[in-house]
Amino acid sequence: MSNLHFDTLIIGAGLSGIGMACHLTEAFPNRSLAILERRDCIGGTWDLFRYPGIRSDSDMLSYGYKFHLWDSPKVLAEGAEIRRYIQSTANQYGLSEKIRFGLKITSANWSSQQRLWHLTAMHEPSGKVQYFSCKYLLCCTGYYNHDEGFLPSFPGEEEFKGIRVHPQHWPEDLDYRGKKVVVIGSGATAATLIPAMADKTEHITMLQRSPSYIYSLPAQDKITTLLSRVLPAGWAKWLARKRNIMLYRFVYIACKKWPKLMRRVMLSHVKGQIGPDADMRHFTPTYMPWDERICAVPDGDLFKAIRNGKASVETGHIERFTENGILLKSGKLLPADIIITATGLKMQMLGGMSLSVDGTPYPVGEQMTYKGVLLENLPNMAWIFGYTNISWTLKLHLTAEYLCRLFKHMEQNGFDVVTPHDNDNCALDVSIMSSLKSGYLERDQKLLPRQGKSYPWQVFMHYGRDKKMLLKDTVEDGRLEFLRAKQGVSIKEPSSIAS
Repeated sequence: MSNLHFDTLIIGAGLSGIGMACHLTEAFPNRSLAILERRDCIGGTWDLFRYPGIRSDSDMLSYGYKFHLWDSPKVLAEGAEIRRYIQSTANQYGLSEKIRFGLKITSANWSSQQRLWHLTAMHEPSGKVQYFSCKYLLCCTGYYNHDEGFLPSFPGEEEFKGIRVHPQHWPEDLDYRGKKVVVIGSGATAATLIPAMADKTEHITMLQRSPSYIYSLPAQDKITTLLSRVLPAGWAKWLARKRNIMLYRFVYIACKKWPKLMRRVMLSHVKGQIGPDADMRHFTPTYMPWDERICAVPDGDLFKAIRNGKASVETGHIERFTENGILLKSGKLLPADIIITATGLKMQMLGGMSLSVDGTPYPVGEQMTYKGVLLENLPNMAWIFGYTNISWTLKLHLTAEYLCRLFKHMEQNGFDVVTPHDNDNCALDVSIMSSLKSGYLERDQKLLPRQGKSYPWQVFMHYGRDKKMLLKDTVEDGRLEFLRAKQGVSIKEPSSIAS
């Protein structure tokens, strides 16, 4: 059985995979590298989702790469723009020819004897099976299922005579001009779809079981544009990026430290956007800010659509679908030609591939993460899991720089295998995303790796603490087991950091 061998394999050619490859290419130009991507082009999430208005929900200066700063005054960018940005970054770093498209990774097995990962991939366009091996495996596949979103069943759904759409599988030819549309959901997808569609529909309604926190951001970064006139453009963007990181981090910390105060501030902001006559019942969540993610809308576009009557909000529970719409338990009927089920994601770890060590299955949901990067008892593998409370990409950069530190340390000391072990019985039955209460997380917590009760098995979601842990603390801390190249001698260093 022949296979293609590389020093490093990255799974996924989205924002994380391309960013990781850029870091590794800079740090290890002589190592062989390939990126395996299931889709037929670069972009990941930003190629998959094509619904109207699809855009980032983080500001682009902190969401973009710090080594290739976002070069537009747009604060929240559209999906196609982000896709082009990722592609241009890949071209700039010579990565495009290193990507192998159309490959679904079905399994990955670590061979302790060979000290290699062996991957089996299905080339989906042809149906042919391909095999790869590598020393280091880096998984950059995100955390949700690209094949299907979460779709609950609704009573009477078979009676509905109109069109029903899930945003994850948006039909390119969907004509919603002059139609009555109901969007089920109140998260970022619904908040994006509604203002993007409102001008063309007869009317569009957001139907929610309960409200979410929504806040308005300026669509254009006018301050940075002005600074660029008196400073070199690179300096202005760098300063703006630092400002945004500090600002959004402060907001998150403030929400956790003074939740009641921040709740009042946010609801006051919403009332100012939609006007004094608005029914705030539709915009007042039952939970505190950042117990779930907060939706950002550029220049308050959602609020404008509601204010001018092109869109409306209904809060209630669905009794059943009817032939021509949705009947609520309150007795109200929402007429609809099109129902959009913005009901969320289905979680999936590692792109759905099966993982094993010497043929023994490795249950990801039963293991902890080491520094949020490596997986407990798993040799030479890392995964990229960004922030959920600020820009995802900030954690990508910290992770990539940490891995470069780790790999250089191994190279300098003649190690070729690294495996984290919990020798202090730190495991807790708590997932790495336990701080958020979103529906898709509540449904699939068991799929996520576990947290530990102490450093370095805790996932902080804290940029400052992670920066110290990943970039400043010593590489060898007593939890990592190293094997010397070729000799097979196990080396465990004494702990230099207190738990």
